[in-house]
Amino acid sequence: MTRDDQLLAERAKTAIPSGRFASPDISTDLGLLADLAGAWRGKGFNLVARPDFHDGTDLYLQLNSTQETLEFTPIGAPVPNRGFGQDDISLFGLTYLQKISDAANDGALHIEPGIWVRQPNTKFPPESVPTGEDIVCRMGTIPHGNSLLAQGIAKKFSGPPVLRTPAGEYSFSVFPSFNSTPFAAPPTAPGIIINAAGSSEKLTAPTIPATPFPPYDVGIPIGPIPLGPLNPPFTLNTRTPFNTNPLEPPLPASIDGVPMQDVVNDPVLLLRKNIEELAEDGYLFEGTALNIATQTPIEFLTTPNSGANGPTVKVNVPQFGGGVENIQFLIGETENVNSKPEPEENAQTALVYATFWIEKITHKHRSHSFMQLQYAQFVVLNFPIFHLLQQTPQTYVNLGWPHISVATLRKTFG
Repeated sequence: MTRDDQLLAERAKTAIPSGRFASPDISTDLGLLADLAGAWRGKGFNLVARPDFHDGTDLYLQLNSTQETLEFTPIGAPVPNRGFGQDDISLFGLTYLQKISDAANDGALHIEPGIWVRQPNTKFPPESVPTGEDIVCRMGTIPHGNSLLAQGIAKKFSGPPVLRTPAGEYSFSVFPSFNSTPFAAPPTAPGIIINAAGSSEKLTAPTIPATPFPPYDVGIPIGPIPLGPLNPPFTLNTRTPFNTNPLEPPLPASIDGVPMQDVVNDPVLLLRKNIEELAEDGYLFEGTALNIATQTPIEFLTTPNSGANGPTVKVNVPQFGGGVENIQFLIGETENVNSKPEPEENAQTALVYATFWIEKITHKHRSHSFMQLQYAQFVVLNFPIFHLLQQTPQTYVNLGWPHISVATLRKTFG
């Protein structure tokens, strides 16, 4: 055999063929993503702040108890990634379709098609994880004109997920907070710093460079509110229930036994409540945690209600790529006032991070087990808001508004 023949033979062992055919063992190829395959159904909670020009207020806080279906279908063939500085690699993954509706009236809230993939270790660029872990990536699009690529690590766990432990706020999550309190964002602030778990908008408001936001305080009823210390235009508190006439009834006192104010502050507590109840009933847990983000590092405050003045920690998500894209109709124009750029008119998705817990739950005494999928997702939406309307001329500040979604789903037949 000539030297050229030897090189061709070696190349044939690693090169991806031009024909792509179904894999003989897709579960092995999917690695730690394999248990996602199938249909999941369940309930959750969604919180999103959005501009409210219609009602003459700066802000509408939409709160929804949700019902959800999330279906994953394995991609039957490899997805080739052609090598430049190394041999080709194959990606294996699943397509997904997520549908979320309001639990009260079944009204559509969210639809998202996308793909999860597993990436092998590479040498060029040098990207690798220890044996037993996987590099994973989620690619998704939503009808508002946004797309995301969030990358991270899949890692096995044993023990109750989501619960607070000495090692972290949410067991097997690398993120220390999924708190809803808004914060200053560029260009108002030099960067994004996310509030600590347990913060409330009411107690953090003095550190926010704008007026307080009464929709976050469930003690303030929906409808007309006294001016008091609150600056205009907050003469009307706009918050879910949405489009009710009259604006009452108020929010429920609790959801699944979690006080409503705590749910607004940290919706992930609903996931924790589910795990606490299952653990009390004698169930044991094992599974896979998927921690993904569109950027790294991410900075978090470590003391509740400390605002931007408190101590922080930077979380380096174990990932090697990612990003968010906002298409043109969401970008708007940047105005220049006295040679100083003002915030853009429309909301911009700045950051996405999430933890998915794929859970195999087994009773320690009875032969009963089931598959459960829980997730907590944090999206930063940047948009401007009026600041101190008594001033002339009016000025804007740009804030980061957390859009938080959580859900507990179980794998179903069909």
